[in-house]
Amino acid sequence: MSASKLDDSRVTRKFSSLSAQNRKAFVAFLTGGDPDYETSRRLICGLPKAGVDLIEIGIPFSDPMADGPAIQASSQRALKAGMTLPKTLQLVRDFRENDDETPIILMGYYNPIYRYGPMKFVHECIESGVDGLIIVDLPPEEDAELCDPALSAGLHWIRLVTPSTDDSRIHSVLHNVSGFIYYVAVLGITGTRVAMTDHIEKAVLRLRNYTDLPIAVGFGIKTSSHAKAVAEKTDAIVIGSAIVGLVKENLDQNHTAQPGLVTSVHRFVREIAETVATT
Repeated sequence: MSASKLDDSRVTRKFSSLSAQNRKAFVAFLTGGDPDYETSRRLICGLPKAGVDLIEIGIPFSDPMADGPAIQASSQRALKAGMTLPKTLQLVRDFRENDDETPIILMGYYNPIYRYGPMKFVHECIESGVDGLIIVDLPPEEDAELCDPALSAGLHWIRLVTPSTDDSRIHSVLHNVSGFIYYVAVLGITGTRVAMTDHIEKAVLRLRNYTDLPIAVGFGIKTSSHAKAVAEKTDAIVIGSAIVGLVKENLDQNHTAQPGLVTSVHRFVREIAETVATT
């Protein structure tokens, strides 16, 4: 593992800076290329100014099994618009032209990466300015496939911990994890249920027994008030389905972006950011 690179990464510096300010992190998710490349680029490039601390970009995939209807639909729109894995990496390059500080995490599934070539993918992630990976369908038993090369190259490996991850499993799940831990606040797919804050508090306290890494909570956070309540219990919140759903609301019947789409999404994101900043 390239420990020195990870210890001085954008992710590590961001969480250290926020902790020094006694602030919680806001992580925003958008599917790369949804609803088209240029709109996606504008959306993603405007997130830091809207108050986002870390950005997750979803790699569009035809069978996103862990994602709910909103994110599944966003992947389909992106793929229909011609989005690819190389274009997702190009989105990161475009972002890095004006922002070398905000951490970017790619989230997706292994199949497109396997077809692209894992080592080629890792190399281009580093070259384009990616900071970490969340590959939801690669368990710890398959770390040699991508996790080990990614860590060696200096990419954080972020894994999901769920309510069903018991004590007998948690050590293997947390093995090799770096950057932060992503706690899935609800069982099931994204965006279909509301996370319960009392459950989250207990889960975060339990995870503290196993790791000193920051804990981000996602799945089921839909409003500013809910974001604030969850942020009070953890180090970071992740919002995806609510943002992606707002993208859909600002499309016409042909799935073409309407003029106010980018402004509407950034306005919503800013409301969340301002709420989390006061937590």
